[in-house]
Amino acid sequence: MISSNDFRTGTTIELDGSVWRVVEFLHVKPGKGSAFVRTKLKNAQTGSVVERTFRAGETVPQANLEKRTMQHTYKEGEQYVFMDMETYEEVRLNPDQMGTTVNYIKEEMEADVLFWNETVLEVQLPTSVILEVTDTDPGVKGDTATGGTKPAIVETGAQVMVPLFISIGEKIKVDTRDGSYLGRET
Repeated sequence: MISSNDFRTGTTIELDGSVWRVVEFLHVKPGKGSAFVRTKLKNAQTGSVVERTFRAGETVPQANLEKRTMQHTYKEGEQYVFMDMETYEEVRLNPDQMGTTVNYIKEEMEADVLFWNETVLEVQLPTSVILEVTDTDPGVKGDTATGGTKPAIVETGAQVMVPLFISIGEKIKVDTRDGSYLGRET
């Protein structure tokens, strides 16, 4: 159990049979009446966001999440197969269970998989990954680093906006949180 006074951004709680993550919170102490905590909660399974108010000191069950390091071994049809690095058990995930991480994951890549009651909530990749550019318009002599950007398709199929001088076959560093170009890799 966790008190509403202890809410912080990222805290996970159980409400109505599902897991909710605290996105925003505000402790309010009005001049008249008792204090309360106004929160914005995001459902970890569906992604829906709700606003909810708790009395100050009200206790709610804290969600016990388990983080396992797993390796993406291969893709079978539409499913992504992950292997637990300790027990060697396999877990198969659909693209909708993986969210936006599906754009940046490649074979043999390790990821942290969050479980709640043996149900996968999310897949967390490192903050940046190195991917090879497989398709983009050719660079032209004179294109500079401060010029514009162009779309490029990387080996996972995701589209990333890159500087004009990037060409096919180059390895680039991509931020997995927002899909932005971070630089070249040699």
